[in-house]
Amino acid sequence: MSEKLFQSTAVVSVMTFLSRILGFLRDIVIARLFGAGLGADVFFVAFKIPNFLRRLFAEGAFSQAFIPVLAEFRERGEEPLRELIARTSGTLAFILMLITAVGMLAAPVIIMIFAPGFISDPFKLELAGELLFITFPYLMFISLTALAGAILNSFGRFAVPAFTPVFLNLSLIGAAIWLSPQLDEPVKALAWGVFIGGVVQLLFQLPFLWRINKLPRPRWGWRSEGVRKITRLMIPAMFGVSVSQINLLLDTLLASFLVTGSISWLYYSDRLVEFPLGVFGIALSTVILPSLSKKHASQSAEGFSDTIDWALRWVFIIGTPAAVGLITLAQPLLITLFQYGEFASDDAYMASLSLMAYGLGLLPFIFIKVLAPGYFARQDTKTPVKIGIIAMVTNMVLNVILMMYLAHVGLALATGLSAALNACLLYIGLRKRGVYSPNAGWAVLGLKLLLANAVMLALLVWLTPQASAWSEWTAWQRAGQLFGLIGGAAVVYFVLLMVLGIRLRQLIRPLSR
Repeated sequence: MSEKLFQSTAVVSVMTFLSRILGFLRDIVIARLFGAGLGADVFFVAFKIPNFLRRLFAEGAFSQAFIPVLAEFRERGEEPLRELIARTSGTLAFILMLITAVGMLAAPVIIMIFAPGFISDPFKLELAGELLFITFPYLMFISLTALAGAILNSFGRFAVPAFTPVFLNLSLIGAAIWLSPQLDEPVKALAWGVFIGGVVQLLFQLPFLWRINKLPRPRWGWRSEGVRKITRLMIPAMFGVSVSQINLLLDTLLASFLVTGSISWLYYSDRLVEFPLGVFGIALSTVILPSLSKKHASQSAEGFSDTIDWALRWVFIIGTPAAVGLITLAQPLLITLFQYGEFASDDAYMASLSLMAYGLGLLPFIFIKVLAPGYFARQDTKTPVKIGIIAMVTNMVLNVILMMYLAHVGLALATGLSAALNACLLYIGLRKRGVYSPNAGWAVLGLKLLLANAVMLALLVWLTPQASAWSEWTAWQRAGQLFGLIGGAAVVYFVLLMVLGIRLRQLIRPLSR
């Protein structure tokens, strides 16, 4: 089973990697054309609001509530499963249409709530409202896409949902390059790119649902057993699973009071953290939730614990060097990817500071993705909510304190620290409930990883040129130097793992008790 989990994780990681590479290309295009000025700040707010709600309704709470219930109904037979999918899709679609209509009509008010700093600038406020009016329907399209993706994931079709975000990136790139020159307000092209991307992503998945005979015939089913169970699980999960996203949204809200460019600096640094988080952390979470749900349904407690243990080992092996690399190469990464056209050297420097702060939270972000399914698979959504409340309150307090001294960097640091608290409390909760019991060998593994990462860090510090040199190079010189550093560090790291006796092939299977 663990070999299948590893293969599925690898498939999701590869597809997500392709999507994230295109996402970087998308951000490079946006940075070159719009920089970190007023237009970019306004678009990122207008995009972040439906994107936040998407993670709340779709990838977050809905998927975490829907997949365990889907696993339960699969045990009952084909007809109950088909009824669950039909009732869920119909109910979700109707609710989303209502929310979308309200969101579009109330766009200016929503902007004032989520970016109150824009109120003092009427042009900013008006433009942000117009962009949100265009982007808000993305919530409906992408949430239905998440429903389709959850069904496909439950039936082992991981590649299609992982590849789907490619179409959003392509849509935004096309809109930025070809549509923006045609509009009086060029940044509106990005909003239309979001809208089109949402439609295309939904349409792309429908044929694959038809192939596995699970294309839903939507029906209203608010009072049906399955929908009511999903709703009971989803309401608390809406908060618990999305605490990190709420924290990032709070960053944007507070950053709207800071100097122009702060929202963009946070956006670009967050995008770089999202790369390893998406390629590895979300991939692991996507794959282990259906597996944990099946093990819980079949009452396999030992297999449940082994799956979590297996995932945590891989988090340390892959996530630790990724965090070290992000922090050490923060400014070279931003210069290489974004310092062109309207994106100035000062923008790269300011964004690198918040990237280093976010980098400290990368491991906790991934831990949350792996530990939270340990609760959701058992249909326990209340505990993550309680933990999430503690983490969010902590983040709000740290935001206010650190922002006064560190501006936008303080906001990023507060997010990372609150994520660490969230991850620790999730871990402690699983241990106390006896749901997770670590297998043997963790102390030795930890010491070996510490040594390998220390050597890799020393190598990067020694070989990385000064920021001034990066700024003087051409794009190809920057890229060559950056890939050389990353590739060399990766080779040294994995060679050291082998020398220290860590055999990755052996870790494909969970260690026996």
